[in-house]
Amino acid sequence: MQATARATEQAHPIGLYLVVWAWLFVLSACSYLVDYLHLQGGLRWSLILLFMIVKAGLIVAVFMHLAWERVALIYVILIPPAALLIFIVIMAIEADYTLATRLAQQAIGR
Repeated sequence: MQATARATEQAHPIGLYLVVWAWLFVLSACSYLVDYLHLQGGLRWSLILLFMIVKAGLIVAVFMHLAWERVALIYVILIPPAALLIFIVIMAIEADYTLATRLAQQAIGR
């Protein structure tokens, strides 16, 4: 009975966790390096968000064992936040367009 239970267990090598931990450390260092180099504007925020997304992906894939799950479960977990992110981007673009239109109308009206 005990041999059967051991055969069905999923054991992940500790080396994988150490490699992911090292990558998380490197990505965090890169994130701090962006601030240390005094990068400004869109480049700064794009790099910081990129590093955050990659770190979150590593954590979800390895430490939360999502890399070893079925594809359907992965879709159920990842598609709703992705859809929300897309909707937020669409709303931000629309809000920027509305503000630009109002400012242009005010400039014409004066």
